[in-house]
Amino acid sequence: MGNGEWPRLRVTDWVETRDTLQMWTQIVGKVRMAHAPAINHWWHVTLYPSARGLTTSAVPYGNGSFEIEFDFLDQVLRMSTSDGRSRTLTLEPKTVAAFYRETMLALAELGVETVIHPVPNEVDPAIPFAEDETHKSYDGDAARLFWRQLQQVERVFSRFRWEFLGKTSPVHFFWGSMDLAYTRFSGRVAPQHPGGAPNCPPSVMHEAYSHELASFGFWPGGGEEGAFYAYAYPEPQGYNDFAVRPRAAHYDTTIREFLLPYEAVAEASDPDAALTEFLRSTYEAAAELAEWDRGTLERR
Repeated sequence: MGNGEWPRLRVTDWVETRDTLQMWTQIVGKVRMAHAPAINHWWHVTLYPSARGLTTSAVPYGNGSFEIEFDFLDQVLRMSTSDGRSRTLTLEPKTVAAFYRETMLALAELGVETVIHPVPNEVDPAIPFAEDETHKSYDGDAARLFWRQLQQVERVFSRFRWEFLGKTSPVHFFWGSMDLAYTRFSGRVAPQHPGGAPNCPPSVMHEAYSHELASFGFWPGGGEEGAFYAYAYPEPQGYNDFAVRPRAAHYDTTIREFLLPYEAVAEASDPDAALTEFLRSTYEAAAELAEWDRGTLERR
């Protein structure tokens, strides 16, 4: 079912590939983090959907730059430098330990000397990359479908981003939680975040949530085919009872976020409109209840 434009991928059908791919993206993301200039809220560590997969974008190194891209069309990890050199690794079933070794060796061959903290974040247990022989599944067709899901989500998020004149994040992929995210800020300082993400220092959360925000995203969990989410920090009183749309959306009291199953969007007569309705209504919940200066912040 569905309109055919929004790819369908049941989480249970690719969960082992998903978990392996998350570890691979963490390795690549940490390489970007090691070299990219710091940006507020850790925006310098993210990946971005590209025309072929997920990319670091150009990362400064020496007098030039390098880029690492998961190419889900050719099923390779491509590492390129601005002086024309490149290396590729085949994306196929292999352990995280093997992927880590191959990636770091290829970077060294390109002259991109890199040291990362070789342990994953925001997962439990956190198996050091060099020792991870557990995660080793890879279904290229599933990875390609997930990328095409991200393409659709990025397109709608980017249009929604245009409606806000205040400070906003890019639409970017956080490898820690494996989600495509977009965040709006009211401009006010927030109370210090208590932390609590597994294997993630509280200081990381303090920086990420230093200012009042409304955040939106998509990740391959929370529903049969993944889920869209929305939350506010700090959460204003009455947020959980706000009448968000569409009808398939609900507030999850465990994770304190609004959720909308991916399948509800994919099966809607107008998926773009259904997702946009969720984004707008959950933003309204944060902005109205926390009394944001909407007249200044929004494009009308």
